[in-house]
Amino acid sequence: MSVRGFGNGWDALRDYDLEATTLWDFPAQSPGPVALGDWRFNGVTPASLVTNLVRRYTRPGDLVVDAMSGSGTTLDVARALDRRVLAFDIAPQRPDIARSDARHLPLPDDSVDLHFVDPPYSDNIRYSDDPACLGRMSCREEEWIEAMEEVARELHRTLKPRHVLGWLISDEYRRGRFTPVGFQTFEMLGKYFEPVDIVCVARRHDRSGNPMWEHRARRYGFYLRGFKYLFILRKPGPRAPEAVFE
Repeated sequence: MSVRGFGNGWDALRDYDLEATTLWDFPAQSPGPVALGDWRFNGVTPASLVTNLVRRYTRPGDLVVDAMSGSGTTLDVARALDRRVLAFDIAPQRPDIARSDARHLPLPDDSVDLHFVDPPYSDNIRYSDDPACLGRMSCREEEWIEAMEEVARELHRTLKPRHVLGWLISDEYRRGRFTPVGFQTFEMLGKYFEPVDIVCVARRHDRSGNPMWEHRARRYGFYLRGFKYLFILRKPGPRAPEAVFE
């Protein structure tokens, strides 16, 4: 049976392994025996998170860009899924990651099919000694959100209209003070993008996720960060006709 918009009914089930809710939890950084990115990298992105975005919002041959590539998870995932991919970072960890500031990407306007970015959300991890590294800025300072807005403008410039940006971020609780980084970031992104959805991603690969820190949290009355926000947003533009798959 052919169903308009889905093709054969059984074909509609081909993406059964994609996440269907807005709560994502990936116990392993890479889902299989092949390493996608480096689990030892501080703040590493779960490969299955990137896989879900790439498969939902792009097709083979589309261009995926990660402006803050870290250990290269997006690079590895996109290649495995037959997408074109460009990876940038202020402090490249691999030769196939180009050095670039996310606020000034060497890309033409309206050229990217999917942007994904997992930026530093404060200065709690030292990624590099480069003065331009955004991980040297505290989220408590105005300069941090100003720098993130520069990144957002650059991603908006280079993303194709009606295409999607995935932005991963976390709040901060540090030295007795909570900073709602996620809310601040989402409000800023609303100046440039339309919201598609917000996903809650369980934090699994953090140094604070151990019995010592759990004991401290209970004893001293604070909470460890248990999740990150994945903001899924779309660049405004003329709405294209819906695809019909026969």
